[in-house]
Amino acid sequence: MNASTTPTTRILLADDQDDVRSGFRLILDSQPDMTVVGEAADGITAVALARALRPDLVVADIRMPGLDGLEVTRRLAGPGVTDPVRVLVVTTFDHDDHVRTALRDGACGFLLKRSGPGLLIEGVRAAMAGDVLISPQLTVGLLKERAATAPAPPVPPPSVLTPREEEIAGLVADGLTNAEIATELFISAGTAKTHIANIQAKLKVRNRVGIAAWTWQRTTTPGTT
Repeated sequence: MNASTTPTTRILLADDQDDVRSGFRLILDSQPDMTVVGEAADGITAVALARALRPDLVVADIRMPGLDGLEVTRRLAGPGVTDPVRVLVVTTFDHDDHVRTALRDGACGFLLKRSGPGLLIEGVRAAMAGDVLISPQLTVGLLKERAATAPAPPVPPPSVLTPREEEIAGLVADGLTNAEIATELFISAGTAKTHIANIQAKLKVRNRVGIAAWTWQRTTTPGTT
């Protein structure tokens, strides 16, 4: 498929900080398959613009005047919305209850601003593919919480990963980004990204959350470490 026929994801940015919106616009507009079609500095404007412009995706902060990002998510993507709009929450605040509320009310992902531009781009593409991407730092807390309340899982089959891949999967489960994994293992970020793509293919998972879940299952199941 050539550039002229590549579908373009139309994005609305909702954040009360001008510099954040400018930064996100620069990152997203640099992608050949993404374009920012509008900006809102408060939640009320975000909802109105989303309904008027009908973007493919709204990237919304949590703390905004008027309506916060969780309420914006509920109004645009929540249960009972007749014509929902995808919402990707990108925020500074890493509270697990925010994650649960956003996902319950229809968010198609929850990222931390400090996760960097690569994960923002990945989050947009995941949302458009019907997947849900959560920042690695948040994944750790959610998986620990789930492991504490879930029944004992069945013993998983022997690992299909190489020792190096298992090491990288463990770092993903610890919440490290590609850049942090690269620094930890003295490899390039590109090599870390390639390893993670190979791990996803071998485990048949779609994203880092799946890698982390696989790792946590093995580390919390007796006899598998």
